[in-house]
Amino acid sequence: MRRGVAATAAVVLILEAMGIAFINMVLGLAVRHQNMSLAGLDPNAMAIGTWVGGVLFALFLIGCALVPARIALRGRPPGRFGRILIIVCAVGHGILGAVVVGLVGWPAFVLMMAVLALLVGTLLLYGDNNPVDNPVDADGGGGGGGGGESAAEVRGNEASPPGATAAA
Repeated sequence: MRRGVAATAAVVLILEAMGIAFINMVLGLAVRHQNMSLAGLDPNAMAIGTWVGGVLFALFLIGCALVPARIALRGRPPGRFGRILIIVCAVGHGILGAVVVGLVGWPAFVLMMAVLALLVGTLLLYGDNNPVDNPVDADGGGGGGGGGESAAEVRGNEASPPGATAAA
């Protein structure tokens, strides 16, 4: 089941990247063919900017899709960079979902939240299972003598008066 969530997230992100690239291509063509201008900007510059933005966003989504694909293939949690990339992608989908609900409608919002759920599910299913590492002494006690013992008692020396320095 865990690998299925990660694989599904990877496939959905790649499909989304292709959709974003296609939409930006169509928008750029519409701007160029209708000779639209915004505040005196050159229509060709606006079309090229739309295409470049679409390609960059699609490459970002493909890069994000590589992390869940690698997780699905190896069955191991992502490293620090992969985890950060998935978190950034998930936050972006949350923000886009909030914007899309007003501009496009509820079906687009549901789609964005489904992708967000896949990304968060991938993070949660492949989270670190190891608790925070606490150093342990050879005798099994916590590191640093947290049982009320002074540092001198832990070393086996007699307790020295406060302010005295140890000549080791």
